[in-house]
Amino acid sequence: MSKRDELIAKYAADLKEKCSVTADMDLLTKVTIGCGPSIYNADSSTVSGSNESELQTIKSNFLIKKLGLKDGPDLDKGIEAVIEKYGKSNRNKYRVVVYYLLVKHFKKESVY
Repeated sequence: MSKRDELIAKYAADLKEKCSVTADMDLLTKVTIGCGPSIYNADSSTVSGSNESELQTIKSNFLIKKLGLKDGPDLDKGIEAVIEKYGKSNRNKYRVVVYYLLVKHFKKESVY
């Protein structure tokens, strides 16, 4: 099993345990590949739900550039809903899981 496959399995388990979501493994794999090498770095593989600048980066680089969404209050509400679903008290929020939940939230599976 490759390192990436191990991480995908870990993300699927996180989705099930912390978000009560059964992962679409095909989509989860594509989102993981889309994150590139950042998944292997301890700092960049996680998201701080309370860091405003990090949330802005997710909004501009992922939601607007990658998913092609228009900027507006809906994006902030979507990010907030996903962070809430993942659990604000959960310290380790994996970037891939947050992105996966955002893709599902905005119904943008077609991008992948």
